[in-house]
Amino acid sequence: MTEDSQRNFRSVYYEKVGFRGVEEKKSLEILLKDDRLDIEKLRTFSQRFPLPSMYRALVWKVLLGILPPHHESHTQVMTYRKEQYSDVLHALRVVRFVSDSTPQVEVYLRMYQLESGKLPRSPSFPLKPEDEVFVAIAKAMEEMVEDSVDCYWIIRCFVNQLNNKYRDSLPQLPKAFEQYLNLEDSRLLSHLKMCSAVSKLPYDLWFKRCFAGCLPESSLQRVWDKVVSGSCKILVFVAVEILLTFKIKVMALNSAEKITKFLENIPQDSSDAIVSKAIDLWHKHCGTPVHSA
Repeated sequence: MTEDSQRNFRSVYYEKVGFRGVEEKKSLEILLKDDRLDIEKLRTFSQRFPLPSMYRALVWKVLLGILPPHHESHTQVMTYRKEQYSDVLHALRVVRFVSDSTPQVEVYLRMYQLESGKLPRSPSFPLKPEDEVFVAIAKAMEEMVEDSVDCYWIIRCFVNQLNNKYRDSLPQLPKAFEQYLNLEDSRLLSHLKMCSAVSKLPYDLWFKRCFAGCLPESSLQRVWDKVVSGSCKILVFVAVEILLTFKIKVMALNSAEKITKFLENIPQDSSDAIVSKAIDLWHKHCGTPVHSA
């Protein structure tokens, strides 16, 4: 047995007995020991494997540009990030937009609004749709990232990535969803069309909020690994897999309103399986990045 086939055999064995990612974790640790982190290799790793929770925040910060590739600069750069966080927070306290009793997610929103020049004249003004998206993502991120400074910077850069890098791609995702659902289960798509449900599916929840508020954070972070590392198309396959998983339920519903209401509040107990199958579907249709550790 060659070294590669031995490794593949071990990986399959580990996966079957519940140790998925044992060797992948070692590979990531080797990548993270480099004096200058290789962004492309980290991106490829994140596309191919789920990130171990202990390294997720670090890898996300590097991939989102919050930290530079050079290890020796990390401490100094995070000191600057903390100072900026404190300065913005202080400014909001001075203008009485936030106080000690303001929920943390709202604090993040007001900080982001101030930094992007979109702070409303009064905190009592109703939230805009883009603010609602930010809040949904921030609520989910708050469950994934413990440190408030890290959390704010990751939310900020994640949302900026959606608004800039993925700005042209996100509006195309509903069409891609229809295309891939047709390939996987044309009968299910026909049912959605017959109920006039295709245009009324919860696309904002799926593609603008990236499933924040739809999937539990323990499952969602594996999806966001792919989004952070460069693929918003993974969102399409999560949506497709949700439909495939709940096919019997959806086929039994005969109106667009009932279908949409169900999909906005799917049962949480099968989320891990949905995400795993969605990643497999994504690799099946879009290929697997070549990992070069």
